[in-house]
Amino acid sequence: MPLLKVVFVCTGNTCRSPMAAAMAAQIFAEAGLAAEVFSAGVSAIHGQPASRNAVKVMAEGGLCLLSHRAAAISGHILEDAVLVLTMTGSHRAVLLSDYPIMEGKVFTLAEYVGDDINIADPFGGNANEYRECASQIRALLELVAKKLYNAV
Repeated sequence: MPLLKVVFVCTGNTCRSPMAAAMAAQIFAEAGLAAEVFSAGVSAIHGQPASRNAVKVMAEGGLCLLSHRAAAISGHILEDAVLVLTMTGSHRAVLLSDYPIMEGKVFTLAEYVGDDINIADPFGGNANEYRECASQIRALLELVAKKLYNAV
């Protein structure tokens, strides 16, 4: 099975996309997908750690974000990506405006599996808001894994 490069994108790369990447790595491995996952933000401040509640909620599921550092989206990160999944339609629009060559590879996370929701930003929220966000992302990632597995 070929190695798939999947990039998750949100705004600051401290909440949604790092949580999505951490969960995707686990879910994809469990599904038998050979994938490497990355995350980035359309307005990220390079080097910022994952938010406290993102770290906490991921740790509750056995995943570690302590070493995560935010990265701004770049051509280098997008290079060789077979799929780029954004948290909202506006993230998707920014990416396609800046990187039109990625057309056909950039989708919202929900759009990729036939839904039309945006993943709300929990930044500044309490741990329960992060849990709800992570749960929503996880459910979509399970569907993404099935779709990717059937496609390769």
